[in-house]
Amino acid sequence: MDSPSSSTTGDTSKVPIKSSSSIVESLRGCGISSGTHVDKEELRKNLTMPKYLRFAMRDSIMFKDPTAGENLCIRSKDDHKAVAPSTPMIVFINPRSGGRHGPFLKERLQHLMSEEQVLDMLDVKPHEFLQYGLGCLEMLTGLGDSCAKETRKRIRIMGGSFPFSWKAAIKRTLYKASIGPICRLDSWRLSLSMPEGTIIEPPHSLKHTIEFTLDEGLEFEGELSENVICYEGVFYNYFSIGMDAQVAYGFHHLRNEKPYLAQGPITNKIIYSGYSCTQGWFFTPCTSDPGFRGLKNILRMHVKKFNCPEWEQVPVPTSVRAIVALNLHSYGSGRNPWGNLTPEYLEKRGFVEAQVDDGLLEIFGLKQGWHASFVMSELISAKHIAQLFDWKSEVVNGKMHLCKWMENRGNNQ
Repeated sequence: MDSPSSSTTGDTSKVPIKSSSSIVESLRGCGISSGTHVDKEELRKNLTMPKYLRFAMRDSIMFKDPTAGENLCIRSKDDHKAVAPSTPMIVFINPRSGGRHGPFLKERLQHLMSEEQVLDMLDVKPHEFLQYGLGCLEMLTGLGDSCAKETRKRIRIMGGSFPFSWKAAIKRTLYKASIGPICRLDSWRLSLSMPEGTIIEPPHSLKHTIEFTLDEGLEFEGELSENVICYEGVFYNYFSIGMDAQVAYGFHHLRNEKPYLAQGPITNKIIYSGYSCTQGWFFTPCTSDPGFRGLKNILRMHVKKFNCPEWEQVPVPTSVRAIVALNLHSYGSGRNPWGNLTPEYLEKRGFVEAQVDDGLLEIFGLKQGWHASFVMSELISAKHIAQLFDWKSEVVNGKMHLCKWMENRGNNQ
């Protein structure tokens, strides 16, 4: 089993990745006020990669072959003298998010950098860029291309959210992102298995895999399926299990199916609240419906804590109906549901102060919609369950396992 400080993804895992849930706070933290002037031409010079590199990466992604870019790229004499920009950047845009302003934002960013450096997530998935785009740069580096080598070393891959008045703040946001410090963060490998024949629509971050190894040190309850279907992926921020995840899935599914309904932040919040009410997230204390029962009845959790190498079963609190595994303290529009815990409380619970690169996950629970609302308002903290460096959870339904094991391996990258 990989330790929290090991790497499983090769050199591509060492790419500086910056993602901010609150650009406004970041701007203030760097001393960049709304009145700061950013020269457009200077910004473009610092961000834009040489044309031959952009085209090579574009073709490699298009043909899903890291070597395709070199084969198709036609260089001029000046390309051999090209110099890497000081802060080359790749930006991913989700056109279905942010009130459907994605296309306008994409056009604006392409004007400030280049068309090839602003990627639509509907066309190019992040893992495809990492595999083929960065693979192209590494291939050119291996051929002795010093410009490709420096570009690969300096490149930053960007995501996050723009401020409310983003139309007037794009240049300042890009400037801040280009000069801001780079922080290392944990990545977590997630493995999922379920009985063969289960129909799901996995996100692009989960890929089908043939092999799946179960830990022999754990005891299973109930009947295990002989034939299973397995998925693997990586996450950096958080994921949730339970009623909260069901609400989020319903909202995003509706937004993708009927984009005309989600036209802005206010509309999105109304739709999200409507899903929460119709699903029963806010009415669980008033109903005896078995579908609203706590996760304790269907979820078994085994963890390895940072100070103990052995698996330990952790009971799920009876009142908890949603569980969240948190890596970055940026949940639901930048909230910190884990809270700022006192040294006395940390010592009492056997926790340590949470960091983004400590190789640990924070697991907390939400009881119902009202509890989640108070947590999101930061009036109270969530229900603390565990702090760990490895986690296996078993979801069962009667005697048959629906989702056998979910395994996370932290990698300090």
